[in-house]
Amino acid sequence: VNEKVASMDGFANIHPLEEDHQVAGALELIWQLEQYLCALFGFSAFTFQPAAGAHGELTALLMIKKYHAKEDDHKRTKMIVPDSAHGTNPASVSFVGYETVVVPSDSRGGVDLDKLSEKLDDRVAGLMLTNPNTLGLFDENILEVARRIHSVGGLLYYDGANANATLGRVRPADLGFDIAHFNLHKTFSTPHGGGGPGAGPVGVVDRLIPFLPTPRVVREGDQYIWKDFPNPPSIGRVHGFHGNFGMLVRAYTYIRSLGREGLKEVSELAVLNANYLLHRLKDHFEVMYPRACQHEFVISTRKYKKEFGVSALDFAKRLLDYGFHAPTVYFPLNVPEALMIEPTETESKETLDAFADAMIAIAKEAKEKPELVKGAPYTTPVRRLDEVGAARNPDICYVRINNHTSPRELAAA
Repeated sequence: VNEKVASMDGFANIHPLEEDHQVAGALELIWQLEQYLCALFGFSAFTFQPAAGAHGELTALLMIKKYHAKEDDHKRTKMIVPDSAHGTNPASVSFVGYETVVVPSDSRGGVDLDKLSEKLDDRVAGLMLTNPNTLGLFDENILEVARRIHSVGGLLYYDGANANATLGRVRPADLGFDIAHFNLHKTFSTPHGGGGPGAGPVGVVDRLIPFLPTPRVVREGDQYIWKDFPNPPSIGRVHGFHGNFGMLVRAYTYIRSLGREGLKEVSELAVLNANYLLHRLKDHFEVMYPRACQHEFVISTRKYKKEFGVSALDFAKRLLDYGFHAPTVYFPLNVPEALMIEPTETESKETLDAFADAMIAIAKEAKEKPELVKGAPYTTPVRRLDEVGAARNPDICYVRINNHTSPRELAAA
């Protein structure tokens, strides 16, 4: 349904340079989507310019920096980031000229409050936090974390990489977050990854509205128009035009299709599916933080690496032979030999059981036939690739494939 709506002529074949009255329906959709996101997440306003999650991070940090500059507070040079953070967090921090300060996790998988307090002073610009974090755990101390950051004049940023666990349950702004980005392409139905396109809109509380990128869609009477705002304090444009509009159409359609109760069911099923898988796998793999997870969880294959030489990457490659694309490996970085498993709300019990059965079968193979697992995959068109070498020394070429090309010939090419 979402793809069909996004491909409609009035959405797919318009141009950002058309006059406002010629694209009135598109502008109304953007305006209404902003109202829905404000209601869902508790913020006062959004920008839709960021083209993906990392772009949303960067936009938020630019706004934080501009906010402190407007307050004539130029001593703030540090941004605190948890050890379980997305890798793009410290990259974005460096890009805007801040220093990354890492705070460790406590025994429950949340921010260590004592260590956090040790790092707080009047040079802290803010804290970047994913909640639930990349361990799939909701930080039980989030209200206290927010209080402590605000007590030193810092801002609290929410990395909304995936809101599947919180829809209809909790709003980040109500927890004390000042600014956030959300991956519409991940939470609201569009497949995530593959290089895009994405959408990473940024929401803010009242005091940060003046710093939002400009222009923004506003409603004047019964008209919807693009409106520029004073620059400064706005950080200006962060996108050539107005963002990836097709992703906005898909997200809007998804929200309208499900409605309030449907969106709440999304979070219920996402959390249920993840906890079901965790329950099935916990006796076969190491769970670093054994408590109820949210939309995802992390297991470690450390014991298989230590005893049988079978790594997380080996498990990932062997999963291909069982018909599954592997989950994220070696992330988050504070879990050795990590596999981050994130079923969505759309998975059935049958597919969850099939995945769990495959993981358990590979675990048995790792003990009894470790060389089999280390040699995987066996059923793909090409065998295991040198991924590090490919990333560092890309050899881009065009290969013509015909019906007579064998897998071996293709690999050689």
